[in-house]
Amino acid sequence: MIINFLEEPLVLLFVILFLGSVLGRTKLRGLSLGSSGILLVAMLFGHLGYKVSATIQNLGLSFFIVAVGLQAGPRFFRMMKTNGIIFGIIGLFIVFSAALTTIAVSQLFSLSPALSLGLMTGALTSTPGLAAALQATNDPLASVGYGIAYPFGVLAVVLFVQLLPKLLKIDLVQDLKQYNGPVRNDESPELMTIEVTNPSFHKRTIKELSFHKYNTVVISRVIRADRTIIALNDTVILSGDRLVAVGLRADLRKLCKDIGREAAINLENADHIKLRKVLVDADDIIGKTLTELGLRGTYGVTVTRVERGGFEFNQDPKWRLERGDTLTIVSSEDRLNEVEKLFARKHLAVTNVDIFSLSLVLLIGVAVGMIPFHLPGLGTIKLGVAGGPLFIALVIGHFGKIGPIQARYYQPSNQVIRDIGLALFLAGAGTTAGQGVVEVVAAEGLRLIIGGALITTIPIIAGFLVARKLFKLSAAHSLGALCGGMTSTPGIGAVNQLINSEDPSVAYAAAYPFALILVAIAAQLLLFFL
Repeated sequence: MIINFLEEPLVLLFVILFLGSVLGRTKLRGLSLGSSGILLVAMLFGHLGYKVSATIQNLGLSFFIVAVGLQAGPRFFRMMKTNGIIFGIIGLFIVFSAALTTIAVSQLFSLSPALSLGLMTGALTSTPGLAAALQATNDPLASVGYGIAYPFGVLAVVLFVQLLPKLLKIDLVQDLKQYNGPVRNDESPELMTIEVTNPSFHKRTIKELSFHKYNTVVISRVIRADRTIIALNDTVILSGDRLVAVGLRADLRKLCKDIGREAAINLENADHIKLRKVLVDADDIIGKTLTELGLRGTYGVTVTRVERGGFEFNQDPKWRLERGDTLTIVSSEDRLNEVEKLFARKHLAVTNVDIFSLSLVLLIGVAVGMIPFHLPGLGTIKLGVAGGPLFIALVIGHFGKIGPIQARYYQPSNQVIRDIGLALFLAGAGTTAGQGVVEVVAAEGLRLIIGGALITTIPIIAGFLVARKLFKLSAAHSLGALCGGMTSTPGIGAVNQLINSEDPSVAYAAAYPFALILVAIAAQLLLFFL
């Protein structure tokens, strides 16, 4: 009766999702499997002979990839202009280390070229790579190797990204702030404390002194004896006051020459005055200038710096704000809280998924994924239902709107698409990976399991060390790039559950296309070395 019940496709899917969610929520010493619980349950059902439709699996993959692309799009191309190529290099290094490990495993265990290539593509969970291996070898044993290495390839990345921060005691949020500071440039401001000695400045307000003639200079605080005062337009300046000024070096020196002399920076007595970075996200703020917002006069706060696209700039009252800009603001905590709500305020519903736009992005993405690209001497490759939607979502996510397509969904909406897509994909991938694994292992022996594990583990460790130690990336960016280099959709899903930030997805989206193509190329080039 139960078996017949499970033969209904929807019943099977929902049973896997339910049991997988229960398993994923179960904690053991503070650790939980999260979404990978669905994968494990699905593998068990796959071993028992059940299979979730490939259409459902591909639908879930497309949903998840589109959500990642739309999330990463606003920052992806900006990052590629700065240090984004680093993630491509990490993807290249991961594939290269996997290829070298494959050669060593093939020699060590005397494996056929087809089995070896299958193990590599399975370890990197790359279906396009498997297609390239089958085309190159014309041997179905490549699928056997893929099926053996794939389950461990999926689980190893998920467990690595979940366990590593706990083992190394890394706070992903604090680590991201430490490693992901904005890039300084010629337009980045500096801080200077200037003591007022010119008597003509005595008992005059900041507004009366017309500091705008010093171009980039902003006075954020006034230090009087042992008191620190928030600098507002009506703040009166006295001789002996020390002004905390932010601006370009040349403008600061001009101000210093006019009003007094440079003094030592001392902000120890300013516990009531806070500095906070505020993200611009509210629809009614986008496109307005700091002058139009009147933050200093209305809210009593001072904007000292602006971060845009990973670069730090001096604040400019005439700049029109864009979504994603980060403002450094100085004031008391209650005023900062009020302004932070202003910049995050939304007047629409908390979800705003446009089915027309979403379906059109998916349609265009899948169509692009079906286009064959000819690589001279290596045959053809397709981006598939993962690479095509990712590319299109990145482009549309970057612009936000192309024609009738609206792509800027609120975070809760994007997360709903992402989580549903990931769950459907894992249910399908799990049943596929679980089919026949036990039988193949029994027939081929433990050497294939060990070989596949080595091809998975060595690139994971090597890729993370290169990202973290060589390129000095944050743990969040390192893990995201690692998942992209391993083409691991479940892996980036697990990272997204650890930190509420788009940074891992940006790194994943930057590394993924490189790895996707390089695995397919490596699968054909390795034939000359196996």
